[in-house]
Amino acid sequence: MNNKEQGRSGRQVATEATTEPGTSEREFQALVESITNYAVFRLDSQGHVVTWNSGAERINGYSRTEIIGEHFSCFYTEEDRIAGAPDRALATAVSKGRFEQENWRLRKDGTRFWAYVVIDVIRDQHGQTVGFAKVTRDMTEPRSLDEKLRQSQKMDALGQLTGGIAHDFNNHLTVILGSLEVLSRWMSAPQQAPPNARVTRAVAAATDSARRATSLTRRLLRFSRQQALQPETIDLNRLVHGLGDMLRRVLGERVKIKTILSYDTGFVYADPSELENAFLNLAVNARDAMPDGGEITIETTNIDNLRTSGEPNNDTDLRYVCIAVRDTGVGMDQQTLAKAFDPFFTTKQADHGTGLGLSQVYGFVEQSGGHVEVDSQLGVGTEVKIFLPRLQEDAGKPDQHDKKTVAKEQSGRESILVVEDDDAMRGYMTDALRDLGYHALEAPNAGSALEILDRQANVQLLLTDIGLPGAMNGRHLSDEACQRRPGLKVLFTTGYTRDTTARAGRLERAVPLLMKPFTFSDLTRKVREVLDS
Repeated sequence: MNNKEQGRSGRQVATEATTEPGTSEREFQALVESITNYAVFRLDSQGHVVTWNSGAERINGYSRTEIIGEHFSCFYTEEDRIAGAPDRALATAVSKGRFEQENWRLRKDGTRFWAYVVIDVIRDQHGQTVGFAKVTRDMTEPRSLDEKLRQSQKMDALGQLTGGIAHDFNNHLTVILGSLEVLSRWMSAPQQAPPNARVTRAVAAATDSARRATSLTRRLLRFSRQQALQPETIDLNRLVHGLGDMLRRVLGERVKIKTILSYDTGFVYADPSELENAFLNLAVNARDAMPDGGEITIETTNIDNLRTSGEPNNDTDLRYVCIAVRDTGVGMDQQTLAKAFDPFFTTKQADHGTGLGLSQVYGFVEQSGGHVEVDSQLGVGTEVKIFLPRLQEDAGKPDQHDKKTVAKEQSGRESILVVEDDDAMRGYMTDALRDLGYHALEAPNAGSALEILDRQANVQLLLTDIGLPGAMNGRHLSDEACQRRPGLKVLFTTGYTRDTTARAGRLERAVPLLMKPFTFSDLTRKVREVLDS
């Protein structure tokens, strides 16, 4: 049942539970006691609680003996009480006959819940106000589901936008970065005259600007869940321990780092580089929230019975590893907290951040099959919890991602087929490979690539973009090419994962991938690495 339907149900119950002139007290009380899913009770003319049903006890947390005689303003937040909201509610009920509202209310233990409230005036046979009938429905869960739906729809819409921009932008950036690097090499060659200071400065500025744009594009893709992830089996305790020295250097001496690592924390399947980046984002946010210094606590633990709104009651969905990052900073109010995951939203001063930190953490975790929770209080601090699905006990040992070997930059004589629909991008890659001594062939689409493969028996590497036009994308091309030419090696390029066939933008383990934008050196090393594998 959606929020709107539940709202109508609340109004129906409110109508049934309130009284018209002439309704007997016995009839009213019998009806009140029969309703258990709503807080239904009466107030006297001054707003003091007169009756209390079991639904009210369950929702608000007070027993009958505790609440009878107390003023109903105790259910309001402090800010609403100061603003006179309880008195306005009763005045509205008296003047208009009914008051309706959805807002935050307080339970006995001080926690908040989102309530749909109806207050009807009760009059005697002379028309005098003798009290009020109040019905409250706890709408916290439906509201949370609606918010998640809106967030998901917003993410999908922005994801399509940013992903499309990133696809074209990354092609241009790769050409710029590669061309500048080639130009820099040429100018540095012994037979060339030394470049003047202006040329050197211009090349350095262009390279720096292009790299900044590259960083922003990748952050947008993290936020929009459109990046191509390369997940591995990760021991989280080992990863957190390995980040210790780097975090201390980044955060500075005024920030104390405390780790609480559960000895039996399970393994997760995620992209290690992106997970490290998420940790770094959270740590930097925490540092910025503690301008005078403070403490950051990183804690890992297993969660076996996690329940979230809309999650199926399935044992395989309840096993998570939780990574919590807590700080002792200034904290956030409720309005700021509600926008924490919004892209480009930041509380920092201008030129002190893009506002993509938490949004890209959210995007990466959601894309990895997990979710994120944030809790914050002004003057107390903030805690961000990342929940990632825990692997089965027999899932295998974590990959040694920090021991990867990097192929040396060197030339070769092999034949390589470059498949890329962007003319400038394809021209740059082909020229770069030929400069290195490779025999480079080129095709703008999958059909042309297969025709070349049928004619050229000596092609040893297929270098293809994943997002190709037409019915056959790069993954389909790879499957068909390897079926025709067993032993053919494949290297994918991508800057945007909409056209990938992998679930949620994840590529299978050990799939060679070169992320756009890449430099001349990146291309050289990766090609040699795949050819030598």
